[in-house]
Amino acid sequence: MAVVAYLGLGVMGYPMAGHLRNKGGHDVTVYNRTAAKAEKWVAEHGGALALTPKQAAEGKDFVFSCVGNDDDLRSVTVGPDGAFDGMKKGSIFIDNTTASAEVARELAAEAEKRGFSFLDAPVSGGQAGAENGVLTVMVGGAEDAFETAKPVISAFARMVGLMGPVGAGQLTKMINQICIAGLVQGLAEAIHFSKKSGLDVEKVVDVISKGAAGSWQMENRHKTMNAGKYDFGFAVDWMRKDLGICLAEADRNGARLPVTALVDQFYKDVQAMGGNRWDTSSLLARLEK
Repeated sequence: MAVVAYLGLGVMGYPMAGHLRNKGGHDVTVYNRTAAKAEKWVAEHGGALALTPKQAAEGKDFVFSCVGNDDDLRSVTVGPDGAFDGMKKGSIFIDNTTASAEVARELAAEAEKRGFSFLDAPVSGGQAGAENGVLTVMVGGAEDAFETAKPVISAFARMVGLMGPVGAGQLTKMINQICIAGLVQGLAEAIHFSKKSGLDVEKVVDVISKGAAGSWQMENRHKTMNAGKYDFGFAVDWMRKDLGICLAEADRNGARLPVTALVDQFYKDVQAMGGNRWDTSSLLARLEK
């Protein structure tokens, strides 16, 4: 059993912290910007509630975070009453936010000055993966810190991999989102084309999913897409945030991402349709409007 804190109880962090407590058996303290959410979590899972990130981090072996973006991450780590002011020497900070590689390196350098480790550890698998404890975790950081933290992270994951030094986890998550963007657009176009051709979408997918066209997106999203239902996964607003991170990193490293840039604009169209909170498969709605 480890002494753990979790900062940020959104749709991902709430169940992830729960798995640390219930599946991992760890002593968990939680912090959330809206205290009522933390109170609800403690009522459900036990553990303790902290009123500031600093208070949550004090005396902990591992401190996790899952917040909105780079600025939110800086706020809970090095802002007023930030967690870094409460971290003990030799402890490990594990960030599950999808953020930039730049902020990961910045915070890792600050952590090193203060005598503790930092791992950037974004996740893939969506809300369902978080709730079921089967996320994929892409980690950047020192190997010794990774090996120490891996058994704790595994409470909410089915795959935990060290991708390289600090920042490599975030870069891998960017690649994950680049792949998803193209796959979902391709699937949306395929379903749209099937309908326009007068074919039975279910029959088409049943056949092509067994061949080279098959994918997780096809297997898990084609039915809801065909039904015009878009409340089963990762929200468009979040995807645009992530693709913005990908495109900004591409500007820095010289990568060419024409399809990613195009799909990002398609998601902008979905937002203009009022689909900010629809899931990423709503690219089909844009084609059918």
